[in-house]
Amino acid sequence: MALTPGEPAGIGPDIAVRLVQQAPAYALVLIADPAILEARAQQLHLTFVTRQWKGRDAAGPGVYVLPAKAKHPVKPGQLDVANASYVIETLRTAVAGCLRGEFDALVTGPVHKGIINDAGIAFTGHTELIAAQSGAAQPVMMLACPGLRVALTTIHLPLAAVPGAITRQRLTAVLEVLHNDLKQKFGIADPRILVCGLNPHAGESGHLGREEIEVIEPVLEDLSARGMRLRGPVPADTAFIPAQLADTDAVLAMYHDQGLPVPKHHDFTHAVNITLGLPFVRTSVDHGTALELAGTGRADSTSLNAAIETALTLASKKQ
Repeated sequence: MALTPGEPAGIGPDIAVRLVQQAPAYALVLIADPAILEARAQQLHLTFVTRQWKGRDAAGPGVYVLPAKAKHPVKPGQLDVANASYVIETLRTAVAGCLRGEFDALVTGPVHKGIINDAGIAFTGHTELIAAQSGAAQPVMMLACPGLRVALTTIHLPLAAVPGAITRQRLTAVLEVLHNDLKQKFGIADPRILVCGLNPHAGESGHLGREEIEVIEPVLEDLSARGMRLRGPVPADTAFIPAQLADTDAVLAMYHDQGLPVPKHHDFTHAVNITLGLPFVRTSVDHGTALELAGTGRADSTSLNAAIETALTLASKKQ
């Protein structure tokens, strides 16, 4: 399993070196600058013992490092545009390893989108970068925690751009990926998907918007006729009540902040970001870089542990 700690000035290195304190029953490969990890472990008064990664054929259970070199020395809590390219390099190395079968799964730590863009690198998020490099036609972002899965139709878009991005073609493709991955990766034989409307009250019969009538409803009717178990569009403000979720395997929200606050509120520490529609397993923590906590020993690694466990489960089912 490949692990990219993410932004070196954030808590990614903290939670990565804390993970190393365990004795994994699999090969965990940290793709990072060893000097950053060693310095952070020393600052946190933790041991840091790893081996250099020499390829899958030579690997047994344990912790390895596949070295990448940061451009500038790292100070916890202080962003540096010079190291943005280092963050991207670790991600691209990890994805390339997954594509050639060197790794069975990829787990990613938090990155800082702002500093990457400040460095002149066009970057909207992990999901988009990984999908582009792996040739995935329709990546789908899903946040999962115990008892709840929420996927997104659109991901990192300005709110003003969302309505125009919700087309019949996109919604159809997203639902097909969600349906297929729930079956193949999660082992759900006949997935039940609840689909949110875009507008308040799901458009109020067209009085509060026509996207439900002109886009969402026709897609749901078409895919339901093809055998998918879909319900909606339902108003987003009632989509997450217990009565609605009782017979639902996943909820599909229309945009980022319509769906993701709910699983984060439901169980923030155990929520995991999962990218569907890829040729390999990818999970991530559900939190940001928390620069103010870097190097303090107060970073919570629960989400990383949950991302690791989810990746292990999904990779084993895929195999």
